[in-house]
This record gives sequence, C-alpha cells and structure tokens, in this order.
Amino acid sequence: MNIILGISAASGIGIGNVFILPERQEKIIPKHQISEQEVAQEWKRFEDASEAVSEKIKAHSKSLDPENLQRVIFETYLLMLTDPVFTKELKDSLEYSRMNIEFILKTKTEEYAERLRNSGNDYLAERSHDIEDVFGQVMDILLDYHAFNIDEVPDGAVLVASSMKTSDTVILSKRKIAGLALTEGGVSSHVAILAKSYSIPAVVGLENIVKILHDGEQVIVDGILGEIIASPDSATLIEYKTQIAAQEKYILSLKKFRDKKAVTADGTEFNLYANIGTPEEAAIALEEGADGIGLFRTEFLFMNTLQKLSTGGAFSSSISEETQFEAYKEVLSIMGDRPVTIRTLDAGGDKLVSLKEIPSMNEKNPLMGLRAIRMSLFYPQVFRTQLRALYRAGVYGNLRIMLPLITDVSQVETVLGIARGVQMSLKADGIEYNPNVPIGIMIETAAAAICSDCLAPHCAFFSLGTNDLTQYTIGIDRENPAVAPNYNEFHLAVLRMIQFTIKAAQNEKIPLSVCGEMAGRKESAIILAGMGIRNLSMSPKQIPIIKETLSQFTIQELQNISSSSLF
Repeated sequence: MNIILGISAASGIGIGNVFILPERQEKIIPKHQISEQEVAQEWKRFEDASEAVSEKIKAHSKSLDPENLQRVIFETYLLMLTDPVFTKELKDSLEYSRMNIEFILKTKTEEYAERLRNSGNDYLAERSHDIEDVFGQVMDILLDYHAFNIDEVPDGAVLVASSMKTSDTVILSKRKIAGLALTEGGVSSHVAILAKSYSIPAVVGLENIVKILHDGEQVIVDGILGEIIASPDSATLIEYKTQIAAQEKYILSLKKFRDKKAVTADGTEFNLYANIGTPEEAAIALEEGADGIGLFRTEFLFMNTLQKLSTGGAFSSSISEETQFEAYKEVLSIMGDRPVTIRTLDAGGDKLVSLKEIPSMNEKNPLMGLRAIRMSLFYPQVFRTQLRALYRAGVYGNLRIMLPLITDVSQVETVLGIARGVQMSLKADGIEYNPNVPIGIMIETAAAAICSDCLAPHCAFFSLGTNDLTQYTIGIDRENPAVAPNYNEFHLAVLRMIQFTIKAAQNEKIPLSVCGEMAGRKESAIILAGMGIRNLSMSPKQIPIIKETLSQFTIQELQNISSSSLF
C-alpha cells in the first residue's frame, strides 16, 4: 500500500482501477514563409479547421442538458473560436508576416494565454488553459494529429494524468468516473469545477503521478484529505467503502434542507445566497435552495459574450446594453422576489476582456493596477452602459448593485454621481427603469476594512470578499506554491478586519454578507456565524451542507467557537 499526498480539488471518495490518459504528443509546429498568393489558402485552412472543431463541440453540447455546466463551458469555447478580436489579429498577422498559419496560431494563442496567466486573477489565470485547449484542437486538425478515443476509458476508472484539458472532460459526462488524480490543475480550473458538479472526487498536485501508478492498479481517491492510496490492503478498502456508504447517506439527508430556511438549533435564521458566473447557474442555485444570488460575476459575461456589429462589416467585441440587459433580466426573472446582487465589471489590468473601449495594457503588477472599479471609472462609458442595463433590468426583480475593490469614499461618491446621470438619461429616453436599486460595495482590501466606518454611511450594504481580503492583508499569493501554505483565512489580522467591518455595518444599520470562499466551508462558516454574520454567499452545491452545519449549533456555541479564534 502506498499513500501519495496531493491537494483536494473536489471532495468525496472514489475507488477504482487506474486508467492513465495518454500524454499528448508534443507537436512540432512548422515555421516557414508563404507567398502572397498562399495567404488566402492558409486562412481558408484555419477557417475550415475552426468550423470542424465547432461542429464537434456542438455535437457534444447537444447530448447534455441545457443547464449542465459542461454545456455552458462548451458554449464558451464556441465563442472563443469566433472571437472577432482574436481572429482579426490572427488574420492581420498572417497577412503582414506571411508565415504559415500553424506558426501564427501558435504565437497568438501563447500571447493571449500569457496575458491571462499574468492577470493576477485565479479564475482568469485558469482560463489560459481554455484558450490553449480550444485552439489546440484547431491546431490538431491543421497538423492532422489524432487524439485518443474516449471510448477506450472503462466505466468506474480512476483517471490519472499529468494534466487534463477541458475538452477531455467530455469523458466525465460519458463515463462513470470513480475519481481524478492529476499532477497539474487548480481548485478553480474547469476540470475541478466539473468534477465537483459530477460529484467526482479529485486530487491535484500529485508530482510524477503518471510514473508512480500503473494501468489497472486499484486505487482510492480521497478527495477529502487530498490523498491517493495505491494498492490498498483489505482493511483499508473496507474502511473506505464504509465511508462511501456513509457519505451517500449524508448527501441524501441534505435534500431535506434544500427547501428549508437556514436556522440554528435555537432558531436564529440565516440567509444563504449563491455565487454565480452565468445566468444558467441561477436555476441551479434555486434548485439547491438559495435565498437569492449574493454575487453575480459580470466579468464572465463580458469575457464570454461576443457580438458582431454590422457597421461597415467590421467586427467588435463590445457588449451592448441590450445584451447585458437580457442577461441580468434572465437572472432576476429566475429568482423572482429573491434578492440578486450583481457585481459591476471586475476585470484586471491586462487585456482580460476583449472590448474595443478598453485597450490592451501591459502592467507589471495587474493585481495592484487598473482593475475592478478603477477600470470602470477610467472607462466611464463602459460603466454607464452597464449601469443602464442594470437599472433597466431592475424592473424585473429584487436587484442590488455591488461595486468591487472600493478603497475610498470618493470612489463611492463618484459612482453615485454617475448613477444619477444614468437615471436621468434613461428618464429622458423614456425607458422604464427602477430608480430605487440599492448600491453597495465589496470589502476586499485592508484599506476598505479599516475605513469601513467611513464608507458605511455612503453604502446600502457591504459584502466581504474574503479571498482578496486575505491575500491583500497578509501579503500571500496563494497561487505561488512556495508561499501558498501560509495563505490563512483564519489569520488573526484577517479575522480582525472582518470584525471591524461587521461593527461598522451594525453601527450604520446596513446589511452585511460574505461572498468569499470562507462562506461555503463548514469550519469557516461556523466562525463567521459566531462573529455575527447572518448572510453567507457560496457555490450553489454548498448551500444544503452549510444549512445542515448551522442547524447543529446554538448561537451561543457559535460565538464561543469564534471568540477563541479572535484572541
């Protein structure tokens, strides 16, 4: 028996036989000059290859339910393939350099992926793999390279690989996979997200796992502890099978919480909201018993929505007011009377969204640069368009607007001034809108937490973004493996920042919620509840789990647990 330590990417326990995914062969990309006459032919080859990949993705999508997260991801891939900004740059480069299309595609794909990796945003950094994946499929066709057949993967297998591209994840929906064991990958990668969605335990960060394990070898994937147990003995097998049976029973027991209010053992009620990135996820949130949407990340809409404008036959990636309005309206309509908090554009300082109004910028430290509310105020026309769409959508539900990365009262005052101007323009245009949409802010920096007492009188609500708050407060990059173990949301400085913010909100009598990862984990939700938080926003699948967790404690017990963490 051999125990290999890694990092949990999706909780749960799986037992099965190893199937090692074949390593993708390193592609030799040709590089040569072409004649002016060959340019059109090379471009036609690219268009044909892109169309072939699109058709394959569409075929996979049709086999999935409309609300399936994997289908949403595949639809995003289709948008990437038709991104007018990327394809225009590709074609311009082809015509200018007169190099073969394979070399041009490789160069441009690497350039875009690098921008995302350097964004300072975990989610966007993971999307660099998606860019490489989808255009890698186009490259496969151009080079006449054929990947392995997924039908070779047996049901009940534990997939083992150095890395797994998003296009490979079709295996997860077509085969009954027992678990994933990967060397590469992060907790916010599509592979991890889909593994959670399909309840497949996954462990990443397993160095040389492909060389350690062997095809057909029996293994246990412990997604709770982040371990792989190779060739387990009979006693260990029995122990883990007992855990699996208990886990299945536990999941069934959670169903009774989905339609109930979150409440402690002594009757204190909580609001449990969902964090979403697409309108489709709102239906999932409702299914899981969410009291509303605590965070709708609109940057994903900006990234994933591409629009072809007919002006002069030119292409642009502007996100129109109408497109945004329809997306916001859809979420609000799904949620009915439940509150929906929509965060304004929270993009980084690099070219993370392909907008003609926001040119590409090279920043040495995008995490500290032109991002979030700073970008919105730097490009006010983009911000005004989003606010117009939001105020219009506010007619269809219980909308709240949230501003990201606020650090100063002057920023809030500037936004409120812009908002008043937007309302006046809607009124002048004779367009129906909701003038009473509350505007609140995220507290996600030490500056905002320390100044929260000054910010509170200008805000309708606070939402604690604990991911960035932790990172900024203790100066730890959780994506840097050398220091990631020191990333600690329970650091006394972080808890005191949260405590100070709670007090400021209570003094001003404004609602406060937590929408960071802390809200959706049992141990941290307990601490937050004991500190006085009554509104938690998390991944939809975590909602029944946190409801069950809170039901086991009285408020006094929660307070006792929290107080021991603060001193």
